[in-house]
This record gives sequence, structure tokens and C-alpha cells, in this order.
Amino acid sequence: MRAYFIHRFNRITVNPNQMGGVPCIRGMRLPVATIVNMFAHGLTFDDIKAEFNELERADIKQALAFAANALQERNIPVTI
Repeated sequence: MRAYFIHRFNRITVNPNQMGGVPCIRGMRLPVATIVNMFAHGLTFDDIKAEFNELERADIKQALAFAANALQERNIPVTI
């Protein structure tokens, strides 16, 4: 594994008393899944940043890296 795939997720927080404990961006009520979903539907970094002014580009990049990392070791059933 190359070093650039290893991340410290210092912008992702999990608080069981906030948003049901789902991973969020820097303690905000903004789930990582929301950012990933926006990207999946074609929004750009700038589109997402315009929607959530408090976000930094690094927040968005880390949300995507966190999601990729979360899926890396899982078997996901796919219907063919």
C-alpha cells in the first residue's frame, strides 16, 4: 500500500449524542455521507462549498477519503 492512501481523519468526528453517532465533519451536523452523496450526484467542490460556507476544501477531500477507507475492507454484494 502506498503512503498516500493512509490518512489521519482529524476532520471527521463521531459523537454518539449528535446525528445518531454517524461520522460528521469537524463536529458539525454535517454527515460525511451527505458530502459523498453530493459528489455522487455530480456536484463539484465549489458547489458543495457554496452550499455549506463553513466547509473547507480539506473537509470535503477528507470526507471522500474517509468513505473510500471505510469501504476498502468490506465485501459489498452487487447484483449482476
